[in-house]
Amino acid sequence: MKKLLNSSKIIIIFTLIFIVATVNQAYAIDNKCYKIEQFEAEQGLRIHSELLVISLTCRKTPGHGTLYEKYKRFTNKNKLLIANYENILISFFRDSGSASPAKDLHTLRTSLANDISQHAINMSVTGFCNYFGGRIDRALKMNRETLRKWAKQVWENQKTSHRLCPKDKALLLKQAADKKRKVQQLLEIQKRYK
Repeated sequence: MKKLLNSSKIIIIFTLIFIVATVNQAYAIDNKCYKIEQFEAEQGLRIHSELLVISLTCRKTPGHGTLYEKYKRFTNKNKLLIANYENILISFFRDSGSASPAKDLHTLRTSLANDISQHAINMSVTGFCNYFGGRIDRALKMNRETLRKWAKQVWENQKTSHRLCPKDKALLLKQAADKKRKVQQLLEIQKRYK
């Protein structure tokens, strides 16, 4: 009887250890957060995906017929940065335990395109193109560093597939606040000399 009780205790202990290990492993993967580099990569791919949807949606709309050609120029101009963003996220997915990181990237890109497509569905095509069409011209004029700054911008209610790690989010928010303060200081100086 005593041996049976000891065997039962051992089974229960091993079962509990297995459950705790499984839960901890799942928790670690589910709660993996983005560092700044990964956050920038997803947001950079969001920008690229949005520009594609805008260009395709608006190419037959009066006044927006050249957007697809501009999108292709933007893509060619930034092909190394876009490829780097994709590689960063593939590495992130692989390090997070994904069995198919390239497939996860494809799923993410599809989701990003679907997000902007929802705007096109909810708005008239003309309204959508008038509202979003200028984004391609602005993006095409940006140099690499300006585009990267745009991708690193933290917005309220911003959706990303993984949360930004708290320390990294605090750093980006501090950088944005410092920049805003500097701009305000420059505007105050300009006011004094007018």
